[in-house]
Amino acid sequence: MNSRKYQKFPEVELENRKWPSNKMTKAPIWCSVDLRDGNQALEVPMNLDQKLEFFEYLTEIGFKTIEIGFPAASETDYNFCRHLIDNDLIPDDVAIQVLTQSRSHIIDKTMDAVYGAKNVVIHLYNSTSTLQRDVVFDFGKKECIDLAVEGAKMIKDYIDQDQSGTNWILEYSPESYSSTEPDFAVEICDAVLDVWQPSKENKAIINLPETVEYTMPNVYADMIEYFCTHTKWRDEIIVSLHTHNDRGTAVASSELGILAGADRVEGTLFGNGERTGNVDIITLAINMLMHGIDPGLDFSNINRCIDIYEECTGMKVPPRHPWAGKLVFTAFSGSHQDAINKGKKKMQERSSEVWAVPYLPIDPADVGRDYEPIIRINSQSGRGGVAYVLETYFGIILPKSFQRDFLNVIKQETDTNETELLPQQVFELFDDNYINVLAPYGLESFTEHAIGDKRSEVEAVISVNGKKENISGKGNGLLDAFVNGFSEYTGIAFSINMYSEHAMKSGTDSAAITYIEIRRKSDDKIFLGAGVSSSVTKSSVRAIISAFNRMIKE
Repeated sequence: MNSRKYQKFPEVELENRKWPSNKMTKAPIWCSVDLRDGNQALEVPMNLDQKLEFFEYLTEIGFKTIEIGFPAASETDYNFCRHLIDNDLIPDDVAIQVLTQSRSHIIDKTMDAVYGAKNVVIHLYNSTSTLQRDVVFDFGKKECIDLAVEGAKMIKDYIDQDQSGTNWILEYSPESYSSTEPDFAVEICDAVLDVWQPSKENKAIINLPETVEYTMPNVYADMIEYFCTHTKWRDEIIVSLHTHNDRGTAVASSELGILAGADRVEGTLFGNGERTGNVDIITLAINMLMHGIDPGLDFSNINRCIDIYEECTGMKVPPRHPWAGKLVFTAFSGSHQDAINKGKKKMQERSSEVWAVPYLPIDPADVGRDYEPIIRINSQSGRGGVAYVLETYFGIILPKSFQRDFLNVIKQETDTNETELLPQQVFELFDDNYINVLAPYGLESFTEHAIGDKRSEVEAVISVNGKKENISGKGNGLLDAFVNGFSEYTGIAFSINMYSEHAMKSGTDSAAITYIEIRRKSDDKIFLGAGVSSSVTKSSVRAIISAFNRMIKE
């Protein structure tokens, strides 16, 4: 990797910074941008019904400001905005927020979109970074300020003439604030505020986006403190954060930004958004909860939150996602399990109301979850535990005959090595003993030809100790034809006794697994084999060969 093509991003000259000594004592004002910033980042944007469900859920869990779209840039956003207003679907204590650029026709359509709403945040923005001014807009600081001021005037003129009774809240974002010269950011924001003339009773919002993460979180905090201490309008504004996650530190940037003086945070559920996403408001909120701060948002049923998010966005919540992933309240380690159990017991003995359990920073019940210890496999384990591990971690749902047979393999391994097995080791044992049985026979290729309505003919190329051989057979379907051809070639008569297959969830790149029992006709003895492939037919043939190889190795 060529590090010489990059250079260190400039830091802020901030003397006597105060934020490192500050303490977080209350939650910020929250603003969800799921329906705008989050939605525009989806491969398939939400439809009207999904947006409505998501909007209703956001209000239900406590959001009082929700950015619902960019009405002038999208007819879908415009229609959704009007649908909410015309059907009186916005609670009286909730403000909808809409984004607009500093252009007259865009502002006109934006104002038309929100006409008649009770509470509206008009969010004006233009990009102010040195890079954007240079390569995108090709103008200087003056032209950048003029553009922002012109938009601010147009919005103010509209509001001054409005007779609808709407409670208007004004917001301005110097987009790419984190890569804008701090003194210029103050200058352009103050110029906008000079037009709007906010007051302590009617504050404007100045949103300072970390549109792209270029720096460590402490540098962003320095920039927030710089702005708060240099703007002449500090007492008349709400300072807002909008961090993205390019460097994976959006949560840290927001937390330090709050210490540096910010009053408000814009973000999304589970961090959905452009590139690596926005700040995850769920993580921020529960981080506050674990320090005894009421976040003002209700995530007490995190599973429902996940369901609505995944259903509406088509995105998935990773199993290790902070506070919400399906494995975050699960202990794999026996020592962790022991410590957790002892911690919970101590709390009961002491009748303590203060949560203090090793390895569990919060009580899983506070987000509607349970502590889930993982079954570890050792010589004392039963087939149910083995089956649980394979299904939970690798999507392998063992038939009963495989459970019984594989338990003998597990006991031999754990007895011989006097150790317990991790889930991955259990999977590898199953793989080696049932799936990857490649000798002496292996499958190279096969083709199936229909004979009439129900019968098939199979021509296959198999390998025998590395040498390729051609076989063929006929039967009632692919597997019967292959068994007949393979039996004839090997001189060992056998039949299929049991067949089962299903799609695999994970643990391999393949999509399906097939389980086969074959019965040797000479003594009716049963042998097991499994096959994995993206093709069910191929996985089935591989399973037959695996079972046959295990049979002749007996």
